[in-house]
Amino acid sequence: MKQFVIPFSGLKMGKHEFEYDVDNTFFDDFGYDEFNEADIQVLAGLNKTSTMMELDLTATGTVNVNCDVTNEPYQQEVDGALQLVIKFGAEFNDDNDEILILPHGEHQVNIAQYIYEMLVLAVPQKRVHPGVEDGTLQSEALDKLEELQPKETRSNKENTDPRWDGLKKLLTDK
Repeated sequence: MKQFVIPFSGLKMGKHEFEYDVDNTFFDDFGYDEFNEADIQVLAGLNKTSTMMELDLTATGTVNVNCDVTNEPYQQEVDGALQLVIKFGAEFNDDNDEILILPHGEHQVNIAQYIYEMLVLAVPQKRVHPGVEDGTLQSEALDKLEELQPKETRSNKENTDPRWDGLKKLLTDK
């Protein structure tokens, strides 16, 4: 994780850029194993002024994840962005998501945790294979789901309890 430490004390005032390539070993260090493979490029822009620094992180790339419906692996596009203001104070404080306070005299900042959080949050919570959405994926799991899907039959409609029919009418009378 040493590659994600930015030694800002030796940098001149102004803007500086750092590039990082993130793969599975990065996520392994955090104990995160949701991705089969990762190929993400992260660009960190650091704007140093005399009283504070602004860090802009942007990420683009792909991660290979398993579909939540079929468990088939697929490539998920990842685009993430994070802005962080780095100020100096009496003691370290990272309670705020947008402001990091470093103690006076600190000469470097480790951005690995911020990159990790940005990338994990950039992947959708529900992961659905594109082939499931457009109907082109053929898998045993989809075939089984189709087989087990409840079928609506005419006899089910005719055998309803008449007490519920009055309530159903209220829904359609709006």
